[in-house]
Amino acid sequence: MTRLLLITLLLLSSAPAYAEWVAVTGNKEAGMTAYIDPDTIRRKGNLVKMWELLDFKKAQTEGNLSVLSSKVQKEYDCAEERHRMLAFIDYSDNMGRGNVVHSDSTGYNWEPIAPDTIDLRMWKRVCMMK
Repeated sequence: MTRLLLITLLLLSSAPAYAEWVAVTGNKEAGMTAYIDPDTIRRKGNLVKMWELLDFKKAQTEGNLSVLSSKVQKEYDCAEERHRMLAFIDYSDNMGRGNVVHSDSTGYNWEPIAPDTIDLRMWKRVCMMK
């Protein structure tokens, strides 16, 4: 019951329908564009939390799940050059619309920012901006 309440709160408090998603980067091979919602960026010392949107041209499938977009809450450590996912919500349609296919708010371990990745471009965007 607590988990259901947490997921419901995440859905209601994630990026609102009127969010202004700003394209940051893409991956042509994967047919994906990554966006951020600048209104969700929160800084606390060297840490930055924000919501990202990954939008796919072709559905991503795993088992019987089919996803065209994912909203991901990430936390970046600007000093240590690392990141972690805090929560995600997968959607059946593009740009975070449609039915919720899957969500998780387990939280993940810190990982280093790998070179030449979307995570590096996102890290640079939020950690290098003044």
